[in-house]
Amino acid sequence: MKKGLKVLISLGCLFVVGLPAFAQPSSRSIETFVIDNFDNPGNQNYLYKGENLSWDWGVTTSRFVAEGYPKSGYFDGIPNSLKQLRGTTEGESKVFGVKTAFNRKGDNWFEVYPTQDGKAYEIPFVGTVSQMDFWIWGANYNYYLEVLIRDANGTVHVLPAGSLRFQGWKNLVVNIPGWIVQHSLLRSGPENLRFVGYRIRTDAEEFVDNFLIYFDQIKYTSNSLSYIYDGYELKDADFGDDSSSDGVQEVGDK
Repeated sequence: MKKGLKVLISLGCLFVVGLPAFAQPSSRSIETFVIDNFDNPGNQNYLYKGENLSWDWGVTTSRFVAEGYPKSGYFDGIPNSLKQLRGTTEGESKVFGVKTAFNRKGDNWFEVYPTQDGKAYEIPFVGTVSQMDFWIWGANYNYYLEVLIRDANGTVHVLPAGSLRFQGWKNLVVNIPGWIVQHSLLRSGPENLRFVGYRIRTDAEEFVDNFLIYFDQIKYTSNSLSYIYDGYELKDADFGDDSSSDGVQEVGDK
């Protein structure tokens, strides 16, 4: 009896081992997306849902800004660490710079943000974002950098990126907290997390004249397939209540 049982178990093991192994589809697809490297102002061609998006950059400040400021523009330059990665030569790479001055010390601030047609524009992220990173040129002032993002429910969150008390280029990384809502449950609401811009705050005791900052290569890491599911394209089907009902056959039509 025991011998027969052993034979059955052995046969069962052979059957299981002999089964072909099937690969399971992965729900994770980690990618890095470059928002802007500033080499092609106004012509970024950032791909989102099949559409190429482009923008410029604007600056706004708090009330005590000195006359004639802020000043901003694109300049030749690149962090040394990026030269080999991009393979660019002198004069091919650009950075975005801002110069500010305020009339008094205190809680002064300015914001750097994307614009389209002269208006503030928020850049949509692809997938579920885990972190952002960017290159910042610091002037060794005790100022503080913050990242502004808008969640899928419409709330703007301020994420601290640290002190700007360093000289020259530095790569800063900001993690996106898991509790921030990145995808809306409402079909009529915003679909994804959006990048609003940067805010730079002065320390109350720091000098507020002749401040410089430069930005280069803003990018983020994302699980790009986190919100893609079988039949995803059907969520935007036209049932006739949109501006056009082409291609839709109503119930009862022949």
